[in-house]
Amino acid sequence: MRVLVAGLGNMGRSHALAHHANPDVEIVALVNRSAVDLPAALARYPMHRDFRTALAATRPDLVVIATYTDSHADYAVAAIEAGAHVFVEKPLATSAAEAERVVATARRHGRKLGVGYILRHHPGWQRLIAEARALGGPYVFRLNLNQQSDGPTWETHKALMQTTSPLVDCGVHYVDVMCQVTDAPPVRVHGMGLRLSAEIPAEMYNYGQFQVIFADGSVGWYEAGWGPMMSETAFFVKDIVSPNGAVSITDGDRGASDDVDGHTKVGGLLVHRREGDRLIALPEEPGHQELCDAEQRWIVDAIRSDADLTRHMNDAVQSLRICLAADESIRTGQTVHLGESS
Repeated sequence: MRVLVAGLGNMGRSHALAHHANPDVEIVALVNRSAVDLPAALARYPMHRDFRTALAATRPDLVVIATYTDSHADYAVAAIEAGAHVFVEKPLATSAAEAERVVATARRHGRKLGVGYILRHHPGWQRLIAEARALGGPYVFRLNLNQQSDGPTWETHKALMQTTSPLVDCGVHYVDVMCQVTDAPPVRVHGMGLRLSAEIPAEMYNYGQFQVIFADGSVGWYEAGWGPMMSETAFFVKDIVSPNGAVSITDGDRGASDDVDGHTKVGGLLVHRREGDRLIALPEEPGHQELCDAEQRWIVDAIRSDADLTRHMNDAVQSLRICLAADESIRTGQTVHLGESS
């Protein structure tokens, strides 16, 4: 399978390394708009600066898109129309309409579209979802990820915030977890946010929080903040509460808040029921690169087996819609209604 990787930041490099290690895959080229330092394993591959030039020159079977969010939709559509399957990092697009355009293009051309929801490939997070569903709803979701970022990480965050807020960039992961647990459509979203730095665009915020209500009565809270001013106290809260008890990640607040491996680490789960508590130890966890390896194996296998990714694509659009509704609520000061409550 011939693979083109576009975007060589943290995620793009990891995805490229995943394909480099796969003997059944050939990387035909890498794309990055500017010069970038690469691991030795990737240095031998042809490098392009322009995505469309690379696409036409290499004619790949699979395109991996790990560029900034505002290019995701156009790059994905161009790749699909050129005959390739696509794996695109989250968020799928900067608007729901653009996300739906990508999905419609994939369906029209019969191509696979995978979105980078890395927690779907983490056994600890999938165990969290299974334990929560076993408790039964409706649910209260208490989730956050604040990052006390400085130096190069803050520079990366500032670049992301030219187009994408922390609530959207990070929130799609955790809203996807909510949706997997409830299986209910969202009804309404209310958000609030604050610009805590003069280094970001005037219309952008680097701290945000939103509440979402689902049709089954479940309610969710998510919070995200980026920057050197952020607190590292309770920066990683992951609780799911139901009438029958609760399940929580126990080890999330250990380590630096801007450490990418810490963002997926579970360590253990505490399942609380009235009759007593149960601690589930999860000592053997995949690291960041192992998770990227799993994601790329998944999309390659989906292409080869002609797997039906309809639910996956629909879920990606729904989680994005919720986070974008939070953005809209912050801009307008109004609750955003997404559907009718049952």
